Amino acid sequence: MPGQDDAREASPPIVDIRHLTLTYQTADKPVYALSDINLTIHKGDFISLIGPSGCGKTTLMRVIADLEQPTSGDVTVNGMTPEAARLQRAYGYVFQAPALYPWRSVERNVTLPLEIMGLPKEERLARARRQLELVGLAGFEKKFPWQLSGGMQQRVSIARALGFEPQLLLMDEPFGALDEITRDHLNLQLTRLWLQTRKTCIFVTHSIAEAVFLSTRIIVMSPRPGRILDIIDCSDLPRERSIDIRESPEFQRIAHRVREGLMQGHSYDD
Repeated sequence: MPGQDDAREASPPIVDIRHLTLTYQTADKPVYALSDINLTIHKGDFISLIGPSGCGKTTLMRVIADLEQPTSGDVTVNGMTPEAARLQRAYGYVFQAPALYPWRSVERNVTLPLEIMGLPKEERLARARRQLELVGLAGFEKKFPWQLSGGMQQRVSIARALGFEPQLLLMDEPFGALDEITRDHLNLQLTRLWLQTRKTCIFVTHSIAEAVFLSTRIIVMSPRPGRILDIIDCSDLPRERSIDIRESPEFQRIAHRVREGLMQGHSYDD
């Protein structure tokens, strides 16, 4: 009998990237950002992109989101061009900073994109309450961003991205500015959220431990121009994970492989 992973592989990919290259033309010389990227992401995957600063992790995510245009190659999102996927609001995007409006309540920050979409008020409020409950912020609807901690603000940002009810969630190092204790707590919450919703997630990080803890697969990227050095399967780890799993031999083995990949890519020469 085919297993869950076999069924996932047989389904149409959520993101399919073929021979993607991106070069910026500047006044003095071209900047080669991405080179010959090939990657297939299936429904329910949690993919982490890890590599040195400037290797093109965020650029790759922005190409998927139609915020950057590739020089060559093909990208599809839900079987569409990135532009069509953006226009159909096929993904939610969580930025490095929460980017909340301080004069709007938590609830009204979450509903803002839904207002722009023209959804009726009752539907907007229902979605906001549903997503805030998912991220553990039920009861904070009437608070303002300045009344929340940094971690809580980022959870509001995640709830806002989920308000579209997308199948794909793009997250650009959302916990990078937080302290380690808060980051661990949000990693745990994000894992539970992923298990509950089965969203397909693409997550940018500089943290090896974070990448291993969250992911079904880890994409190790080289310094600029960004290339894929290694794709590491984390399926040997259980789907439900606690912080203690970081002490397990399997976790340490995967983390060691990520670290070796980064070192072989000369990521520590900076």
